[in-house]
Amino acid sequence: MADELEQSPKNWTESQVSTWLRSIGVKEQYIKKLCEEEVDGQILLTLNEDFLKTNICMKSGPAHLIIQKRDELINSKQRSQEKKKPTGGKKTELEQKSQETVQCIPATSEGPPAQTLERDQDVPKDRQTAQERCVLTSKEDCRPRPFDQEGIDFIYVKHRVLQPESGAFNLTSPCHEFKSLSVAAALDRTRLQAKFAKEVLKFATGCMNIRSNGTIHFGVMDSKEDTGYVHGEIVGIPIQEKDIYVDALDYIERSFSSDKEHVRQCVRPPRFIEVMDRESSEKRYVVEVDIVPSVGIVKNKVYAVRLPNFKESSNKVEFEKETILRRVGSKTEPVIDKDLSDFYQRVKDRDAQREEAEKSQFLSAPDFCQDLGRKLTMLMTSGKKFMEKEKWFIFVTNKFNPDDLCNIDWLLNMNIFCVFDFDPDSKISGLCSKYLQHHAANMHSLQSYRISGDMSIKEFTTHLHLFDQTSWIFCNGRTDFKGNETPCDEMTWIKTKMTFLRESVSLICKQILPKGTFQVIFLLTSPVEKPLLHTFNEFFTDMEGHEDIICICELQENFPKWQSFAEGSCGTETVNNSSIVGMKMSHINSTLQQIQPVKACASKHLPVFVKGICLLETHIEEQMYSLEILMVDHCDETSEDFINEEKENIEQQFYRGGRVNWLNFWLAEHKYLGDVIERDAFRDVSKLLNDALKCNTDETPVNSINIYHHPGSGGSTVARHVLWNNRKDLRCAVVKPSYSAAVVAQHAVELREYEEKDPQRCLPVLLLIEDSDKEYLDDLRNELEVGINTKRIQFGTLCFILLSCRRSHNPEKRCKDSPLQNVSVTHKLSDQEKRKFAGKRQVLEERYEPEFILTFVLMSEGFNENYIQQFVEHLLQGIDHQSVVTRLILYVALLNTYVQNSFISQSHCEALLALTFHLERFHQHEFEKSLSPQAQLVFLHLRDDKTHIKSIKIIHPLVAMEILQQLLGDQQTQSSLAMSLLCENMLFEHRFGREEYLSFLRALFIRRARISKGDEYDSLFSPLIEHVCEEEKSPDKAIELLKEAFQRFHLDPFFAQQLARLHYTYEKFEEAKHWAETAAKQLPNNSYILDTKGQVYRKWFQAKCKAIDNDNVPKTAQNIADAVETALKALECFQECEKAADADMENVNSSGYFSEVEVGCSLIKLISSSSVFENRANGHSECMKYLITDYIPKEVEDAWEPFHDRLKKLHKTMQDALEWISEDLSYFQTDIGADEGETPESPEEKISHPLKWLAKKSSEYGKYFSEVDSTALLQHGQFIPGNLTPFQKRMIIYHLGGGNITSILSKLTDQRDAVRLLETIVSLYPSNPKKANFGQRDIINYITAHLTLNCLSPQPQKVATLQDLQALCHQLPTDKRKCLPSALFLLTLLFWPEDHDVDHEKETKYEIVQAAVEHLEKDYRMKMKDIPQRKRRLYTHFFLGNGNGLNKFVHKRKFERVTKVFSVSEKRMKWFRGEAWKKPEIAAMLKRVSGWTEDGVVYLEGPRKKKFNILPLHVPSVPHSNENITFYLGFTFRGPVACNIIVKQ
Repeated sequence: MADELEQSPKNWTESQVSTWLRSIGVKEQYIKKLCEEEVDGQILLTLNEDFLKTNICMKSGPAHLIIQKRDELINSKQRSQEKKKPTGGKKTELEQKSQETVQCIPATSEGPPAQTLERDQDVPKDRQTAQERCVLTSKEDCRPRPFDQEGIDFIYVKHRVLQPESGAFNLTSPCHEFKSLSVAAALDRTRLQAKFAKEVLKFATGCMNIRSNGTIHFGVMDSKEDTGYVHGEIVGIPIQEKDIYVDALDYIERSFSSDKEHVRQCVRPPRFIEVMDRESSEKRYVVEVDIVPSVGIVKNKVYAVRLPNFKESSNKVEFEKETILRRVGSKTEPVIDKDLSDFYQRVKDRDAQREEAEKSQFLSAPDFCQDLGRKLTMLMTSGKKFMEKEKWFIFVTNKFNPDDLCNIDWLLNMNIFCVFDFDPDSKISGLCSKYLQHHAANMHSLQSYRISGDMSIKEFTTHLHLFDQTSWIFCNGRTDFKGNETPCDEMTWIKTKMTFLRESVSLICKQILPKGTFQVIFLLTSPVEKPLLHTFNEFFTDMEGHEDIICICELQENFPKWQSFAEGSCGTETVNNSSIVGMKMSHINSTLQQIQPVKACASKHLPVFVKGICLLETHIEEQMYSLEILMVDHCDETSEDFINEEKENIEQQFYRGGRVNWLNFWLAEHKYLGDVIERDAFRDVSKLLNDALKCNTDETPVNSINIYHHPGSGGSTVARHVLWNNRKDLRCAVVKPSYSAAVVAQHAVELREYEEKDPQRCLPVLLLIEDSDKEYLDDLRNELEVGINTKRIQFGTLCFILLSCRRSHNPEKRCKDSPLQNVSVTHKLSDQEKRKFAGKRQVLEERYEPEFILTFVLMSEGFNENYIQQFVEHLLQGIDHQSVVTRLILYVALLNTYVQNSFISQSHCEALLALTFHLERFHQHEFEKSLSPQAQLVFLHLRDDKTHIKSIKIIHPLVAMEILQQLLGDQQTQSSLAMSLLCENMLFEHRFGREEYLSFLRALFIRRARISKGDEYDSLFSPLIEHVCEEEKSPDKAIELLKEAFQRFHLDPFFAQQLARLHYTYEKFEEAKHWAETAAKQLPNNSYILDTKGQVYRKWFQAKCKAIDNDNVPKTAQNIADAVETALKALECFQECEKAADADMENVNSSGYFSEVEVGCSLIKLISSSSVFENRANGHSECMKYLITDYIPKEVEDAWEPFHDRLKKLHKTMQDALEWISEDLSYFQTDIGADEGETPESPEEKISHPLKWLAKKSSEYGKYFSEVDSTALLQHGQFIPGNLTPFQKRMIIYHLGGGNITSILSKLTDQRDAVRLLETIVSLYPSNPKKANFGQRDIINYITAHLTLNCLSPQPQKVATLQDLQALCHQLPTDKRKCLPSALFLLTLLFWPEDHDVDHEKETKYEIVQAAVEHLEKDYRMKMKDIPQRKRRLYTHFFLGNGNGLNKFVHKRKFERVTKVFSVSEKRMKWFRGEAWKKPEIAAMLKRVSGWTEDGVVYLEGPRKKKFNILPLHVPSVPHSNENITFYLGFTFRGPVACNIIVKQ
């Protein structure tokens, strides 16, 4: 078989390829697949990794292995071809060796190759695998154990190959002999000892007689033995008792007749070298015996031996006849009689040679001394002058020497990602305990790194806090831990923990940290054990090479074991080049501190309340991991050398468009560089900040200042400048992205109180929050207020200032809206700024070319469009349109144009450019060199603050847009570019940073523009899709794009939803229906997707109605049946949407109800306009009769047969929907503001003024169903006919706006004609309501109408008295669970006790009110689901005023006149902070009530039996201590609330 594979791989058959694949250890499943794909030798030579991964679905590891081994194979074949060329002489020893290693022992079967393979089928299983194994031995070579040295820790690896057996050549270099001993090792003691002694003594005598050193190895394959192995291949032997081998040498005394003690002195005791096997955990050893015939012992002697032999026939050990043996070449042979005298004569010569050899050995030059300091520096800095600040380090270490623990300052200064620690005591007395004194770290085990199937990498790293704090992985148990983590011996470890290790290393190297962002350092401080070697092997395999692995080994004697193992993987030279051996830890410590950019263990300080400073411990700082804290002495720890080396780069990166770095401010402050320009906005923010700090008489504890800026106009620089300038007076920090508000608030509270004595007296904390939405800011504010509350800080103390920096397309407008809170930064510079910029530009242009400070130049030009256009034109001259780099520029430009803050990770770019780095050390340099000159100018290299992973984007969004336009030109469209980006497999499948990349790609196709998110306008589709539809005028292309995205994103239902929307927008209803159903099938409970499905039918219905009108089709029952069916289908979908929305506990989506009412109205309109009803005299009442009663007109009986039931339910379902909306609005009467947050999948049609909408729709609904022409009634003020049915009256009331509580109360706001309408409504009710048979809703509407009328025009003759209304309430259900929320709300109002009530009356009333409140609270909780507190805006309808009876209720709109002067957001602030309550006009209207607080709960004074706790409207205003208080009382749908709480003095 070896012969078959000797032929050139080009000529291999498929089965020969399979055989070769098996020999290099490829899994059977892949081999089978390759065989099926008919891969023969010819094809094997053309394969690449991509093909294997995509077509054969291989994992990256095996694919990489196959290509690598294939290349090695081709190279070795080429080399052997070259060597076979006739050189005219004998083969050199080396050539012989290399051939011996490459060739295999030929298989036993003769005959041509094809036959061999066929006969292979019948070969016994074990033989077959042995043969497969020998196919082409590209097995790793290894060196033997150092000869005759004590205390050396050494290890062999199974299947590695020692150099072939050798003869003596200089007497002191040992000759070698191999024995597999595979059969004998299993024999009993006697037989084994005899066999072992025979081989040792035979070899020893041969060596001693020719005076040469030698080693005999047992457990290493000899060419005579088992086929399937290579000569010199290490296999090891299982050993139960070592003493069998040691005692076997007792045969010396019986085998030698004289000079026994000489033999004892020359034959060293057996050494047992462990064999490491990566596949199995069975313990095997190589047994080695060294022979050292020193001249002082053997001089003038010749040794004869009687070799022991176990005779099976006599069943005992017998001794052969005495023989004199010698080494001849690589064999031991007896000296034959005729050579004996010559042999004796030459004893003297041999002694002389030996003596000479021993002398020269002692006189050989001392070891060459390496410059270890320089080597260490080069390895740690990758050849630069300093270690990279952003590089991650992974340490692998074992037990630390206690003396070394005081020399680890160099370690404390590094970014340590994780430590694989094999010392179980590390946390008690080892490296971990020392590290924890300075840093925060999380303790993990190997199992912690098992990732569950449904978890994304981002969730996983967040869950383990991987980039926040060092992860300390105890790889072999942890003695101080009560959990199930016990240390175990090597073999048990390999059996139980090996897999976990493999998984964790693979996860880190293949999914978390891209190549080139980290270095692995093996810190060997005690003897090396096998698990550590396995760890090296895993890293070596998963990092696809050794470039980023360094080994630091303090003691020389710990190194050989490591070295012997590592050499097999990466060769002697590499191991030596990347290892630092024999350097003391204290020397390492001093050497590395010199090349670290920051000084070791520098102290950091924060300002304190009493104007001093305090020390901030690093481990405390790291526990507040969601904040980047700015110190008083920030950046002072930077080393002088680093500054001088790097200052130009830091400056240039900033002026080219990079984000401002704290070092930029520091360098300017210390006059290393010119100042950072102070923008006008900087002054504005500083002024607002100082005002807030000066006067905080009755402010909230959390103040906000907002900076709104054009993208890329320097807003973030202004914000950071403010922080930098205030770092000595306030505690300043930047909130890192992607942490929840709760975590940030907890850390901010800790930062405020750190090292302060009294929580009441602390410096305020200035927090910078960048690019977050309003929702997050509200959350954070809320969490901070709760935090301050629990700490019981004096009300009115300013604790936090939130400086929010957000992008906006219209910053000036935001500023105008709220000048006391907002500051704008735009692309336009003021005159003063222009002067500053011009001066700075002059200075910079003396030092840099304009293109190297590009963004600064653009800013100083005010981002003038012509300038950008010319700049880009100039830049793109001569660009190669075909090159892959240009394609990359286009992709990045497309993403940057449409997706805020998007980028592409550097490892994605490398994959696209197909870069492979041979030397990791110059990785970045190589990457930048591979870019075209244009790309080097427009790409900005970024680093993630948290993970330090590198990425690129275009220097400015406006430049990105311009590049996109100019590079595409007229030939190519954005849609075709987007399509090729979608189909770019190298980017789509790349595994690092995959989640971010896919989220940007997804946003490109799905995310709609929102003004509230800083966009220019609100869009219906993603701006890219809108561009394709409108600018490129090709909706079909947009559809193609979304279809492709749907496929690429594994049939994501949200893409299907977009497709449905896009299709119905262009009236392609059949396809729209298909896509809506596809989405709904996957997410049947998502109310937003069900809403889209309803919208498809709704638009379809509208299109059908339009067609009927446009084509003047007669509206017969038959002709409109189709449209009616579509409308009913839409209603059905919206009802499903309502059900799903009610069940969803996370979101509130009321769109189903709104759409149901709208479609219902259109449908009634269509039916009533049909020829069946339109052409009759009493058509309208006929139509109503059909819809409300059982009556069915002849003309529609058959045509509408399927719909009768559903149409007759229409008036009921519509009324229910209107009621639901009314109730919803009575809780939160918010017209949706411009700044409201948006859920990612918002409802289609958002109603912007729900109150007006409700009034209009209720009125329309009433108009359709009241047969009387009520409009005429009102206009002419005619008397209302007396013969109306209760249903008709109810519908007229609906039409007049009295159908639900919200519509009635809204008349207080919209007061046109309100009094007359309300009087008419009231008159439609029976004159004696107590006797009338009212339903619950009628009672509610009747009472509300009277209340509202009383607020607008208190005329006793028109309005019922309070007593009458209270009496009417007795008709409400006695079981309060059956009462509607609005009924319970009215009970709290009507039964609120009067001042003149006697005690027992008051008590009865309080009981009614408290019972109602209890149920209101329950209803509210159900209504609110799990929605965060701050979104639950409660609307206060009435306040308790000074009057009596109905006059004691003051409606909120009454004070709106007082507060009209403020903008909406300021108004909220003023109410919130309690300023508005102080106005005398308001104080005159309202009545203050008394109560007290107990542990932060407000109680009302009055009720005797049961304490009445009142909800405070603004929690922070509640005093913390138990106090007597007064407050105003408001009435909401959650019960009474307390406003403007004041402590009684």
